[in-house]
Amino acid sequence: MSQGRGRRNRRHHDKDKINLGDRGREIVEDINEDDPVVQQFRAYATELDAKHDRYERIFKINRDVGIESKRIIFLLHTIDKESKRNSVLDVAKIRLDNVAQKLFRNVANELDGQDAYQFHRAYRAGLEEYIEALTFHEYLQNGGIQNSTALERSLTYHTTSTPVDTQEQTTSKTIQVMITPTDYILGIADLTGELMRKCINNLAIGDVNSCYQTCNFVRKIYIAFLGYTSVVYNNEINKKIVTLKHSLTKMENACYTIKVRGSEIPKHILADVAIAAAEEYATEDDEGYQAF
Repeated sequence: MSQGRGRRNRRHHDKDKINLGDRGREIVEDINEDDPVVQQFRAYATELDAKHDRYERIFKINRDVGIESKRIIFLLHTIDKESKRNSVLDVAKIRLDNVAQKLFRNVANELDGQDAYQFHRAYRAGLEEYIEALTFHEYLQNGGIQNSTALERSLTYHTTSTPVDTQEQTTSKTIQVMITPTDYILGIADLTGELMRKCINNLAIGDVNSCYQTCNFVRKIYIAFLGYTSVVYNNEINKKIVTLKHSLTKMENACYTIKVRGSEIPKHILADVAIAAAEEYATEDDEGYQAF
């Protein structure tokens, strides 16, 4: 009984939908295209379509930036001998410059004359990945990283337009990719994960001194993050700090094992013991740290 009533209700509902659709088509057919209100809404539709198309183009570039940045990071992790260090760094530098001069230049062209904040989410992920790759290269090259000002300069471009009429003057303008402070900070937070992997890799090949240096460098970043979050609340950064702390704890435990137990453990298994200790105690909640 109830099933029959349900089928009748559905048929009645479908009939109403069909009638509504027919009525809608009649209204569309009777619209006066010369009406100013209709023309204004047509202009709005065209503007929105152009905005969505621009967003999709930037998002596709963002995907290419992210993929290439990940590949560069993987390349930098292949440095396992001093003899191949310079060659790997040179190749990575060329590829980083290529990302900045080609892919990000296309993003800057798309943002030219637009409200950059409307398209920020379209390229933000790729930008953070690029910052991670760029600063990782800088650390391996110089033992430190530059501030965001250098990054902003590298993503600023000067263009020159040649006039059709030879009597007109050549005009030039500056276009750039918008970088917010949060973008740079999140990229640095991701960098600490790569530094942790590099520290453990150096330990595995017996480069203990580099492991100590990297651990101290990450500790300075962690202290800076604690100072920043004490005055500014950002949910994304707070999540990154949790991961940063785990990475730092893993590095500190590895360095602690080498420093304290290095004399009692055979050298050929010292790295394995230190890495195992880092894995075992990486999730301990300890606000203190050791200096090496």
